[in-house]
Amino acid sequence: MVLVSAVKDYINRMLQDISGMKVLILDSDTVSIVSVVYSQSELLQKEVFLVELVDSIAKSIEPMSHLKAIYFVRPTSRNIQHIKRQLANPRFGEYHLFFSNMLNNTQLHILADSDEHEAVHQVQEFYADFVAGDPYHFTLNIPANHMYMLPAVVDHSNLQHFCDRVVDGLAAICLALKRRPVIRYSRTSDVAKRIAQEAGKLMYQQESGLFDFRRTEISPMLLVIDRRDDPVTPLLNQWTYQAMVHELVGIQDNKVDLGNIGKFSKDQQEVVLSSEQDTFFKANMYENFGDIGMSIKRMVDDFQQVAKSNQNIQTIEDMAKFVDNYPEYRKMHGNVSKHVTLVTEMSKIVEERKLMVVSQTEQELACNGGQGAAFEAVTNLLNNESVSDIDRLRLVMLYALRYEKDSPVQLMQLFNKLASRSPKYKPGLVQFLLKQAGTDKRTGDLYGNRDLLNIARNMARGLKGVENVYTQHQPLLFQIMESITKGRLRDVDYPFVGNHFQQARPQEVVIFIVGGTTFEESRSVALQNATNSGIRFILGGSMVLNSKRFLKDLEEAQRITRAGTSVI
Repeated sequence: MVLVSAVKDYINRMLQDISGMKVLILDSDTVSIVSVVYSQSELLQKEVFLVELVDSIAKSIEPMSHLKAIYFVRPTSRNIQHIKRQLANPRFGEYHLFFSNMLNNTQLHILADSDEHEAVHQVQEFYADFVAGDPYHFTLNIPANHMYMLPAVVDHSNLQHFCDRVVDGLAAICLALKRRPVIRYSRTSDVAKRIAQEAGKLMYQQESGLFDFRRTEISPMLLVIDRRDDPVTPLLNQWTYQAMVHELVGIQDNKVDLGNIGKFSKDQQEVVLSSEQDTFFKANMYENFGDIGMSIKRMVDDFQQVAKSNQNIQTIEDMAKFVDNYPEYRKMHGNVSKHVTLVTEMSKIVEERKLMVVSQTEQELACNGGQGAAFEAVTNLLNNESVSDIDRLRLVMLYALRYEKDSPVQLMQLFNKLASRSPKYKPGLVQFLLKQAGTDKRTGDLYGNRDLLNIARNMARGLKGVENVYTQHQPLLFQIMESITKGRLRDVDYPFVGNHFQQARPQEVVIFIVGGTTFEESRSVALQNATNSGIRFILGGSMVLNSKRFLKDLEEAQRITRAGTSVI
């Protein structure tokens, strides 16, 4: 529970130490940071009677001197200006200012000079500048996530802003965990190298005093890698519960919006999927889709037993007992309804898009060789009227990534067929993906066919057969964690920043994927941590991806690159 607990502890300290009625003022980033670890009812228990966004507060002039204002915002120039305007004419009785990251001296001076009415009671830095969706998985929710694909010559200022935000997030993670790590990065990625070097400069030079924690015998490691080292994982359909919900419906800050996929009552249109608040989800989030159906059936059976016992109210004592248990009964009813709805809707999508047939070919492309059979399978699916445009595009991309060097003629045939079958297909998008993440651009052994150990492992897996053909794929991250665990992560592929080398195997590793993580990868991390290898892994990224988001980022990067190239 390491990340969730760290953020929750910060918020507890904010709210517990200030007595009386409070208003909690957040920005668009911190509203996500708080919402994934704290429920509305928990905020009410801490006497928070109003939650407002900093932009909305700025427009209101109604005095509320009976309330104490708790600001929890990122230390941006925009937020500092908002607070400055508030302090010029204070609406609340007290102001308590908490920032999710480091303030600089200029910002502190602005706040001090603005507090002419002496309304500010405290200013503190609480390092929770990341969204802790799961115990070992965080995201920075960077809206312009496509920036990592752009060369500096095309969009220098926005790319710098992207890198700055990532460095801020990495600094907050390390400060929250009270660690100063050795830093490594993916050799072939300019953006990973830049972020790693800037993070190293911050932690070892500019703010070395802040990061000067009690030394451990073996330093922890921060490894910065690039999404383009493994473009396959975000292109695949998913068949484990959490990853599948994100792929087919979408998860944003542990919430699922069902409004787009069916007609539901208002209270059912948005549901929460949190391992912190939902024991069924916690137990089943990494399970296969087939097993989920059985688990939900057992949950429905249990609920029907409880419902039946509640119908047998004979005495006043029975009635009193039912009233006492009603909140739990209602919660159980809501949970059953939520999971049955999700699985029912996903089953419909799987059937409509023929995803079991599509996914089998995807897994073959990702995991097994055989170029001739793969070409035939992809061609057949491109001709299948039931296959959707997005699924056709993903299949061609997966084929292109696997066989870009082997079959240029057949690849061109697939490009032409895709363009004729899918009117929404953006010309050149597959070629742009190969330019961004083709075999010459990647660090690591994506298909496990360069390293002898990986070749042997793939052969063994092929001979044994796979328990589930739909979940046989393992992301590149799995190989990286295995290499770290065995002390075999190659310096030539993942160099160190500065002269901070590491001989021994680290006990704590933060892996950050520039360009975004997937729930398949967060599952790999959770399963790896459960093996008790002696290393605790934490995974983070600039965004949590599904295939739609990955393709959207690719399209946006392609558009800007074309525009930028034409200008240059």
